[in-house]
Amino acid sequence: MSDVVVAGGGLIGLSVAWRAAQRGLSVTVVDDAPGTGASRAAAGMLAPVTEASYGEEALLRLCQASLQRYPAFAAEVEAAGGRPVGLRTAGTLVVGFDADDVAALDALHGYQRELGLDAERLTPRAVRQREPALTPRVRGGLAVAGDHSVDGRALHAALAAAAAAAGVRFARERAAAVRVARGRATGLELGSGDALVAGAVVLALGAHSAGLPGVPPLPVRPVKGQILRLAGTDGLLTGTVRALVRGRHVYLVPYGAGGLIVGATVEDKGFDATVTAGGVHDLLHDAIEVVPGVTELELVETLARWRPGTADNAPLLGPCELPGLVLATGHHRNGVLLTPVTGDLVAELLATGELPELAAPFTAGRFAHR
Repeated sequence: MSDVVVAGGGLIGLSVAWRAAQRGLSVTVVDDAPGTGASRAAAGMLAPVTEASYGEEALLRLCQASLQRYPAFAAEVEAAGGRPVGLRTAGTLVVGFDADDVAALDALHGYQRELGLDAERLTPRAVRQREPALTPRVRGGLAVAGDHSVDGRALHAALAAAAAAAGVRFARERAAAVRVARGRATGLELGSGDALVAGAVVLALGAHSAGLPGVPPLPVRPVKGQILRLAGTDGLLTGTVRALVRGRHVYLVPYGAGGLIVGATVEDKGFDATVTAGGVHDLLHDAIEVVPGVTELELVETLARWRPGTADNAPLLGPCELPGLVLATGHHRNGVLLTPVTGDLVAELLATGELPELAAPFTAGRFAHR
């Protein structure tokens, strides 16, 4: 028997498991293929300011709290896991191409200033001085020095090693159902037919969370994203570039030694894993519009995964209507960014029984009133 069993071995599940183990709890993570879901596809943007949207102020505060943790979190994970996580602190540029794009940038900048966020409006010349590989047709941009990125795959590998070093056990099996006894979650049924008994169950299965038998109804759905990886950049970009190309969003995120991630489509198509010709075409077309040098790069990987979406784009954290079941899911496009704060908040709940105030707006109960 464990104190905690975590269903899901992606970044969120590993962060919760690691922090809970550091609090002295015995923890088992159940996943038959850890790190192959959304964590594998994620571009690793840590961008609360450039992601800021109207009506999502509580989510913005949570994202900012997590970003503030990232330097210390990354250093601790690297030390405990014995490998780098690829944290980049070169900042983010947001650029636009036509008059409508520039109007959207002006509106975003106005909202950022209204909230007191640090973002600088740039002329086309200033944008290209910061990233010379950008096309001369860029009409203007925003510079956000505090929005960074991390290599999601490298972070997952280091976090798995850190969790193992802290005593977390791993069951390389499929979580088949939540085990329920006397109206309480008491563990997980496994695909092999075996069971793991635990004092608490953490649900961290991302887009698959709502489909696990035994879980009460949850407003989590899959939001498909197609994403590309290219190689051979040789310093093409210093930091992340996000662009509006005639109203369509694309981002380019450098990683590793000469790698570049281009993403991502947003499609409500359920668990459709198809990488489509149209999706790849749109991403490459827009990326080349932004950075013409992309034409010379090698296309090394295409893949599709599913973000765990919710109706308000914010995560589900903390207890739910089934006692003993703790939620750590629904992070949508902010899973990598929210990894540190989710681990801290959920581990605090598991260790003390008290949900920190920062997590209070993100319980499942907020949807009961809709």
